[in-house]
Amino acid sequence: MRFAVLGSGSRGNATLVESDGTRVLLDCGFPLRDIERRLAVIDVRPDELTAVVVTHEHGDHVAGVPRLAQRYGLEVWATPGTWKVTCASVGRRAGAEDVQRLRLFPSHARRLRIGALTLHPIPVPHDAREPCQFVFEGDGRRLGVLTDAGTVTPRMCDALRECDALLLEANHDPELLRSGPYPPSLQRRVGGAFGHLSNAQAAALLERVHHRRLGKLLLSHLSQQNNRPDLARSAMRGVCSDLDISIAEQDSGTGWIGV
Repeated sequence: MRFAVLGSGSRGNATLVESDGTRVLLDCGFPLRDIERRLAVIDVRPDELTAVVVTHEHGDHVAGVPRLAQRYGLEVWATPGTWKVTCASVGRRAGAEDVQRLRLFPSHARRLRIGALTLHPIPVPHDAREPCQFVFEGDGRRLGVLTDAGTVTPRMCDALRECDALLLEANHDPELLRSGPYPPSLQRRVGGAFGHLSNAQAAALLERVHHRRLGKLLLSHLSQQNNRPDLARSAMRGVCSDLDISIAEQDSGTGWIGV
């Protein structure tokens, strides 16, 4: 199994996971031409995708999904709550109601099977209707993806404990958020229980799930206004000094990363 982050941040998110010929795109917050370009960088054509899976309905994760799915006839997997709000907001302009191959699943489902990949949904506290993140399983390996959560929960930790690689949100530094350009209302949303994980919260989660098989940590969804890569790395090093730590960027992808 391998994965590639095509972009991560408030202006768009997409991650591709591949195992034994199955290619699942997790989220697509980019316009059609942009996601086509980002896929081409890793030598993947959109018509080679098996499915698109949506974590939640915020535009930076779902804005490009309807047009991509319609253009290439792709399956779209989402929770009922996520797709209902998508159709009522972002999707109304982008044609979400016209997506033909829609597969709905509850956020508390034990597992989803898409080709050679098994996905384990993880319900998360975020200001969306029915959001979830995922553990991907394939080729005997496990990749955990955890972003867009305001609080660390026991269920999140339990799900991520046996992963070989982890894509983990480290959105903000609380002091930079307080002194940054965001108005107070947005600061409260980002730093609240249904917002985004801070560096310290991500480090605390990492400390609880770290084990000897966890070989790769990719930090994601870093705020360009309220965080710095060195602060995020330092927080993780404070709890796990032996990990290979990288950072997913907004404007450039990671290339393929083996799990």
